Amino acid sequence: MTLRFSRRAFVGAATATAATATLAAPAVLRAAEPLKLRCSLDTAPSHPRNVAIVDYMAKLEKASNGEIKGEVFHSGQLFPDLQVSKALLQGQVEMAAPGAWVLTGLVPDCDMVQLPYFYGVSADLTHKATDGKPGAKINEELQAKLNTQVLGPWIDLGYQNWYSTKTPLDKFAALKGLKIRSPGGAAISWRIKFAGGIANTTAWPNVPLALSQGTFDAFVSTDESCNSAKLWEAGVKFSYADHQFMGQYIPQVAKTFWAKLSPAQQKLMTGLWADNIAGYRKGAAESQANARGILEKNGVKFHDPSADELNTTRKAMLGDINSLIKDAKLSPEIVSLVKDSIGSAA
Repeated sequence: MTLRFSRRAFVGAATATAATATLAAPAVLRAAEPLKLRCSLDTAPSHPRNVAIVDYMAKLEKASNGEIKGEVFHSGQLFPDLQVSKALLQGQVEMAAPGAWVLTGLVPDCDMVQLPYFYGVSADLTHKATDGKPGAKINEELQAKLNTQVLGPWIDLGYQNWYSTKTPLDKFAALKGLKIRSPGGAAISWRIKFAGGIANTTAWPNVPLALSQGTFDAFVSTDESCNSAKLWEAGVKFSYADHQFMGQYIPQVAKTFWAKLSPAQQKLMTGLWADNIAGYRKGAAESQANARGILEKNGVKFHDPSADELNTTRKAMLGDINSLIKDAKLSPEIVSLVKDSIGSAA
């Protein structure tokens, strides 16, 4: 039997087919669109954390053949670090790398690097803990509390020191009586109290203005953080460089984003991070060394305590370690894991 179509019927059928294809097209196009990975950072673009994340995003986009497209928001454009964990949990941003010290309200054990064992010593000792079982335990706790995926080893920021505007910091005792800004965390507040200071918490993006207005007299930070924010312009003139602890950032991706990835894409993300973390840590160390030179050129005077000074302060801190553990709410398990990971240094 031969089927015959009138011209009108044929055109009508063709139009209907085209309309159906047009309606289906957006779904096809959406499937082909890259997954957007937005990362919120509250430090400046030149900061080593920002430089590392920007590099990682570029490598990730290339390695994924454009399937994952990253975008970094600098200088607290989206959220300050003090608020970014909540944003991750609520799915308001896909990635962040907050400092361990701002996560202690959720996971107190993040303050483990504030234990006096790490005061004034090499970063290698910190890495033994954060890259080992103590760090793994914290990662598990963060992932459960924030519904995130930790990408891998933590990014080094650098040694944390004391900085001031008017008071020369030529000895540890010079900190007594000063109002001192803390980046966050009960253990840093404990150290400020131990030094005889009064703790103040101000979000990093607000520090330059707060310094110029005299909101606090001194603060805990790193050379590069001071340099990237040009804090000599806000009045910073002195530093007591005791390397009180190695600050690190914990790179995390929201599980809502992670679930959109194929197993191969997930492996790609963690693999790329593992392949590049050594370079990022090296870059951070070089950045800190360069930053100190810039600070000195801009009039900041540094005091580098001797080994005897550091040992004396560390010994005094160890004498009050139980108060630190209590104030920071460090678990007996994390303290034990830290001791096991660093061996004879404990």
